[in-house]
Amino acid sequence: MTRDEFNRFCADLPATTHVVQWGGSDVWKVGGKVFAIAGLSGGETTPGITFKVSEMTYELLRDMPGLRPAPYLASRGLKWIQRHGEPGLSDDDLKHYLTQSHRMIAAALPRKTRAALGL
Repeated sequence: MTRDEFNRFCADLPATTHVVQWGGSDVWKVGGKVFAIAGLSGGETTPGITFKVSEMTYELLRDMPGLRPAPYLASRGLKWIQRHGEPGLSDDDLKHYLTQSHRMIAAALPRKTRAALGL
C-alpha cells in the first residue's frame, strides 16, 4: 500500500480527519484521537504505517517479518503495530487492521462524541 492509497482508504472511513504532523507524517484521527499514521524515515520508499491493535493481535503480529511494535507508542505500553517493510501485510490485511483500529478508537470515544460524529 502506497502512502496515497493509505490516505484514500483512511479518508473513506467514517468521521475521519487528517493532519500532517510529527515530521511530515500523515496522521488520521476519529473524534480527535489518532487511529493510523503513515510516514517515511531516512531513504525509505515504503511508508511505515502504524495502527492500534488488540492485545491478542499485538502478540500475533509483533514478531512477523516486516512488522514491529510501533516505535514510541509500544515503548509506552500501548498496543500499536508498525508495518515497516516486506513482506509485512497484504493490502487487504492492512485495510482490515486499519478498519479495526478506527473501530477501536471510535468505540472508546464518549457516547456524546460518537453520536455527534454519527458513529
